[in-house]
Amino acid sequence: RPRSLWWFVSLPQVTFHDVDMLTEQLFPVVEAMQKHFSAGSGSYYSDSIFFLSVAMHRIMPTEIERIIQLDLDLKYKTNIRELFEEFDHFLQGAVIGIAREMQPVYRHTFWQFRRENPQTKVGEPPPDGLPGFNSGVMLLNLEAMRQSQLYNQLLEPDMVRQLTEKYHFKGHLGDQDFFTMIGMEHPELFHVLHCTWNRQLCSWWREHGYSDVFDQYFRCEGQVRIYHGNCNTPIPED
Repeated sequence: RPRSLWWFVSLPQVTFHDVDMLTEQLFPVVEAMQKHFSAGSGSYYSDSIFFLSVAMHRIMPTEIERIIQLDLDLKYKTNIRELFEEFDHFLQGAVIGIAREMQPVYRHTFWQFRRENPQTKVGEPPPDGLPGFNSGVMLLNLEAMRQSQLYNQLLEPDMVRQLTEKYHFKGHLGDQDFFTMIGMEHPELFHVLHCTWNRQLCSWWREHGYSDVFDQYFRCEGQVRIYHGNCNTPIPED
């Protein structure tokens, strides 16, 4: 998930933000998260910038109320304005729009919790399960994030620790892991985007122990609106 440049569009102008400055502002908020949701010191996802979405509402000017955050390995098949319209479908209490993860990565990550709770929906495939989230395409309602007492409580180090202990969670995908974990506990915080808004193409887990259930996660019906070539997967040509 290369994210070397961060940009935010507020027509008719484009504003560029210094990554080092953003990271410096983020660090006090996300420091406690990094040991739970990073691969380790010096690793790609250990940088604070990969938690930008988690605390965007605290570092962006208050006049900015909504942001769409996108990975670079995407291909758009529709007008991005249609994605922005998804904000209008957020239910009361929802602060973030995000699509489900389309591989059984969290079936794997939550293995211990699943073993101890055999009836759980955690890590199970859609439509009835909780497969986790993929942060390649996200709608951040910054005003709702600022106003949500629940969401801001979940950012506190003690809450992060309690949930990681409850779910025996140790991840390496930054903000995606945090959103997945709190989504298991508080799904009402999220507006789930249809898979066609983040049609992930990576199939790594098909060949690494989960071929029997892989297609239950990977299936996506409908006209694709955004392709996501995660794990360097080629994106189909037009």
